[in-house]
Amino acid sequence: MFFFKKPRPFLRDLLSEGYTDIHSHLLFGIDDGAATFEDTNFLVTSLQEFGVISFITTPHTIPGVWNNTSNDIRSRHKETKNLLAENGINTPFKAASEYLMDDTFVKQFQNEPLLTLKDNYVLVEMSYINAPIQLYSIIFDLQVAGYKPVLAHPERYVFYHENFEEYRKLKKAGCLFQLNLLSAVGYYGEAVFQTAKKLLDAGLIDYTGSDAHHKNHIRAFGGKIGLKDSAPLQEAINNNKFFSFT
Repeated sequence: MFFFKKPRPFLRDLLSEGYTDIHSHLLFGIDDGAATFEDTNFLVTSLQEFGVISFITTPHTIPGVWNNTSNDIRSRHKETKNLLAENGINTPFKAASEYLMDDTFVKQFQNEPLLTLKDNYVLVEMSYINAPIQLYSIIFDLQVAGYKPVLAHPERYVFYHENFEEYRKLKKAGCLFQLNLLSAVGYYGEAVFQTAKKLLDAGLIDYTGSDAHHKNHIRAFGGKIGLKDSAPLQEAINNNKFFSFT
């Protein structure tokens, strides 16, 4: 008797039923994502071809690096949306932000409203070097302020790779997890891929995002996923329907 391995799907094909992307860097000239409107147009049209039907784009807010205010983001979002419409693109397109959790973040959300993905769901990130010393205090204060933290790309924080229980601790503290789709094709390296697999297998991933910045990210969607079982990833992708809008 012969047994044939089921072919692993291309990443782009997993989005074919309609997908709301909750993490991307499509607003031009505002962070390390799209530099020009032409870049924005390329990223948006490419992701549409993969099956993205609505976008919640999330430029960085990092004090001292990307000093984006809510007004800055709203203004560039309005400009970008108008330019997309002029180019015949009327896909639902909103803007939030990806906030760095550092020693200034608490003061920020205690003094002004954050730009959220939906309702009180806010996308947050950490430094790739280390977690903030007061991480759990920040998470607690954020929830006291009425927000639900969605931690961007937990699989990319290498300081947790050898201490998987820290992920469970973050979940217990109230963090939802958003996996970068490109982690499933090994774009960020083997260590990140293996951690992504462990998080998916453990049922710890809630949502996904493209985290699209540039053309190399778009090309990587043409890769096959490295997971033997794509069901947990597909489930997390389907969970993004929670954020869909028109």
